Amino acid sequence: MSQTPGDDRKTLVLTGASRGIGHATVKRFSREGWRVITCSRQEFADNCPWPAGPEDHIRVDLSDQEDVGYAISEIRRRLEANGSELHALVNNAAISPKAEAGARLDSIRTPMHVWRDVFQVNFFAPIMLARGLFKELAAARGSIVNVTSIVGSRVHPFAGTAYATSKAALNSLTREMAADFGPAGIRVNAIAPGEIETAILSPGTEKMIDDIPLRRLGQTAEVADVIYFLCSNQSSYVNGAELHINGGQHV
Repeated sequence: MSQTPGDDRKTLVLTGASRGIGHATVKRFSREGWRVITCSRQEFADNCPWPAGPEDHIRVDLSDQEDVGYAISEIRRRLEANGSELHALVNNAAISPKAEAGARLDSIRTPMHVWRDVFQVNFFAPIMLARGLFKELAAARGSIVNVTSIVGSRVHPFAGTAYATSKAALNSLTREMAADFGPAGIRVNAIAPGEIETAILSPGTEKMIDDIPLRRLGQTAEVADVIYFLCSNQSSYVNGAELHINGGQHV
């Protein structure tokens, strides 16, 4: 159910909540008694497994700067019921455009308008949200988690150049934000998932298992557990880190 006056639950704002890691993260935090305000391009689906319903969902197109501004205003309005405190912001939403037949878009063939769209969603939206919600995060001495990727540090057979470089930039931004937001008591960290088993895996991903020391794909719930850790008091002195969640693939 939605937040009511006097409700002392902690609150999370999560982008990209409709599937995969985002979906698992909503379930993880809801299980711990958090209120979760979800943001995605889709309307709230009636079959979603958490009780908040549409009253805690905001439909926003992160590729549209004006729409991001509207979402920030709407989030701030919804936080007024609990003293305008925000305990966690998880920037999970991202886009990874493909060429025809799902082919990888490299640095030569990626159109410039695609570069701009990818960086707006994957890089600019996270800092816009963090800046727009700074007062609410500071009031709760909250936590920001930016979802980067293993592709931010290596060329990947499926991830396009714009996506990969946006994730590398987001990791660098995490370091800068940790320094800038830290004096306000806000911790900023990143997680870098590797090959995670979701409904939208690229064909051929299963062939990469031999490159993973644990010899299996990761599960979305395993990623959600780390996100929860970074938003909890158990990580109270972790700031400016990028945690690898890839079964050792990065080694």
